[in-house]
Amino acid sequence: MNTLETELLDAYSRAVTGAVEQVGPSVVTIEVGSGQRPGRGGQGSGFVIAPDGLILTNSHVVHKAKSVHISLPDGHRLPAELIGEDPDTDLAVVRASASGLPALTLGDSTAIKVGQLVIAIGNPLGFSATVTAGVVSALGRSLRSRSGRLMDDIIQTDAALNPGNSGGPLVNSRGEVIGVNTAVISGAQGLCFAIGASTAQFVVGRLIRDGRIRRSYMGVAGQNTKILRQIVRFYGLPVETGILVATIEPDSPASKSQLREGDVIISLDGQQVAGIDQLHRLLTEERIGRQTPLTVIRRTEKLDLDVTPAESPRSGV
Repeated sequence: MNTLETELLDAYSRAVTGAVEQVGPSVVTIEVGSGQRPGRGGQGSGFVIAPDGLILTNSHVVHKAKSVHISLPDGHRLPAELIGEDPDTDLAVVRASASGLPALTLGDSTAIKVGQLVIAIGNPLGFSATVTAGVVSALGRSLRSRSGRLMDDIIQTDAALNPGNSGGPLVNSRGEVIGVNTAVISGAQGLCFAIGASTAQFVVGRLIRDGRIRRSYMGVAGQNTKILRQIVRFYGLPVETGILVATIEPDSPASKSQLREGDVIISLDGQQVAGIDQLHRLLTEERIGRQTPLTVIRRTEKLDLDVTPAESPRSGV
């Protein structure tokens, strides 16, 4: 091994160990009891997001739990209560009876790139403080949540995850949280997924405030897509990406509008929509039943339409 290869490996090791030292003290084990059979329950991971005991994890880790406890890295086991959960994005917030805990800040997942180094920390299969590293394999993936909702803007990584990793942080080489580990593809290798930190940041705020998320919806399924450069220049668009409408649900608000499959949504109510994350943020409860301007690109035309979002019965945008 030549000097350059050795230096590169050393730099890689320093990046991983530095991130683990920074993040590790904030990662906890979450134990849940079903209340059906004493001593039988589930286990997952989570991480502290506020010193007063607020912890972020997956909804499926704590869903319908009769009791919740957390174990800190130093071995202390504490009772916790569910503050709120959102099965549609598979996120939940619990509060432990503690103070002065080392907290992590949710970063900007829109800034990550395919190929960059990522580190996952969690407690898979009962093995606490397990660290795996890999790269961002793809961005903008879609993954169906356990509620049946198609979660968009999911990060795909080859950092190995196993049962019990759910709810743990996915961080970059600087120790910034860029995702919340959520799922693996059973029987496959290197197909692991995390909810983007930008999505989590929005959901967490609502869960802390309301304990749940009440949404409006349009009734479309779509994916992030690039807009042709010629169209961006011709119309002077403030965005270079939008949401390609793949399908429109029957009897949905979108089906009652002039929106069509194949349209690319670029703004809602005058606010630019560069991707699924932005649209999720805009489809709030305040828009339920309110006629809202919608701008799309249809082939090469820029069209201004109207849609009246309804209260989301279950999922979708």
